Amino acid sequence: MQFRSSIVLTGLGLGALLSVSSLAVAQAPSLGSAQDFAVLGASTVTSSGATVVTGDLGVAPGTAITGFPPGIVNGTIHAGDALALQAQGDLTTAYNALAGAICTTSLTGMDLGGLTLTPGVYCFAASAPLNGVLTLDALGDPSAVFIFQIGSTLLTAIDSSVDLINGAKAGNVYWQVGSSATVGAGTALKGNVVALASITLSAGSTVSGRALARTGAVTLDVGSVTLPTAVGCTTTASVVDLSLGCGPQIPLLVCAPPMLGQSTKITLSGSQAQKTAFIVATPFGAPSSDFGGCPMFVGPSSRFLSSFLTNVNGNDSYVHLPTSPALCGTQWTLQGLVFSSRNVVSVSNTLLCTMGT
Repeated sequence: MQFRSSIVLTGLGLGALLSVSSLAVAQAPSLGSAQDFAVLGASTVTSSGATVVTGDLGVAPGTAITGFPPGIVNGTIHAGDALALQAQGDLTTAYNALAGAICTTSLTGMDLGGLTLTPGVYCFAASAPLNGVLTLDALGDPSAVFIFQIGSTLLTAIDSSVDLINGAKAGNVYWQVGSSATVGAGTALKGNVVALASITLSAGSTVSGRALARTGAVTLDVGSVTLPTAVGCTTTASVVDLSLGCGPQIPLLVCAPPMLGQSTKITLSGSQAQKTAFIVATPFGAPSSDFGGCPMFVGPSSRFLSSFLTNVNGNDSYVHLPTSPALCGTQWTLQGLVFSSRNVVSVSNTLLCTMGT
């Protein structure tokens, strides 16, 4: 069995803080491993027609996923597996952070239709209706965040929509729903729907964002859910081998291209078992050093991404990168260290990772 660990990175780089910080006003939470899911349910995920999901689809702790096909998933399906369970845990953290954000404007009793809103945290004591067009104006800031705290239900009328102007991005819009969300037929919704209970998408509705339900089901009709892409980034993600590894039993390090807004898998393989191992990330350009006779890319900004006991079948770690455009094009080196004994170390090959889309 492979060892698996999940790492949530909330700062500007692979060596950022490995925790979810408290949410201040109009700041986006980390979705952690839920970030890769366009659709995530707790009990079931059901499609009654030719739904198209672009991004991963999952359910946990339940395992029931029905209607695919004829529904199409342009991503990976996770039915009650370890990653879906981790995503549900991270979703709970994000939900609590959104619910705990400081409300800047109360819209209780108002209809979102016809409003033009600037970045902020908008709260409803109970239900939030959307009849017509809601316009979100980022005022020229592509990182601007819109949070809607809804005490009970989100209800959109037929053919309603959310329009994004002046740099507003779907990935920076969050709908925290205290019970269930119902997206009416033909609605074009933008943003991440994070519901305590269930989410229902009616016929012909589209979501540019995510549909994430903590305790209930996600029910889909003919329509689509499309995962938002990283904003403001055109660099192609890549991984290049810089140097060979060395040591008594040389481990091999492999990394998927680090794409902003998605999960990156890092695998350390080797023939040793039950040895202490680390994966180290260092900003590219840091001074090279010698460690136990092996070349290392290390410096004051180096970070240990994970530590574990090795398994002969390989060890997997998952790094979840934020969508921040400030990360675009940044480069990091990755190396794996395996301590064979107290004074003997093996170092993997060195990978140069460029973050992009």
